[in-house]
Amino acid sequence: MRVEIWSDIVCPWCYIGKRRFERGLATIEDHDDIEVVYRAYQLNPAMPKGEVRDHRDNLMTKYGLSESQAAAMQQQMERTAAAEGLEFHLAGGVTGNTFDAHRLVHLGRERGAQDAVIERLFRAHFTEQRSIFDEASLVTLAGEAGLDPEGARAALAGNAYADAVSAEVREARGLGISGVPYFVLDRRYAISGAQPPERFAQALARARTDARMAPR
Repeated sequence: MRVEIWSDIVCPWCYIGKRRFERGLATIEDHDDIEVVYRAYQLNPAMPKGEVRDHRDNLMTKYGLSESQAAAMQQQMERTAAAEGLEFHLAGGVTGNTFDAHRLVHLGRERGAQDAVIERLFRAHFTEQRSIFDEASLVTLAGEAGLDPEGARAALAGNAYADAVSAEVREARGLGISGVPYFVLDRRYAISGAQPPERFAQALARARTDARMAPR
């Protein structure tokens, strides 16, 4: 059975959703037969590559918040993340275009290290406030995730995986996905948002049972 997860690296709920999904998955017996594939989604597709915007300013503009309201939203998100065992530092952080970061995730998938790459990118962005928006930083992070840095540099210098990332973004629109994280289980069921682990466990168990009972 395959689980496809549409997410964006700059989406805090996507990192929290990843943790909750993993906790739900861990409760499923013999879950090694469940393949997890991360798909690309972009929250800031119109931002030029390499440019960044202050995270708090972005919240103020996007939701029409005052600075104090945006700060309170960041603090609440940090508390929510901490409850999942994640350390977020949002004040002073930035956001930007993640197209190249998604290309790196595709490289990781091809090399059998997709989870290591996306986990490293999430932690770099939300915990360490390291850039995931420029080639040099992405190459360094790729190496830290276990990929060959020179291979990552070559991929990012060209157009490797650009078509694949664009296709996944288009597919998200075709599926009617307007927010992430978004989980598609065996193309049978969909779960929107960072649901509790128990919700994921129930859906996974049901989808796997249905897949095993389906006529071949």
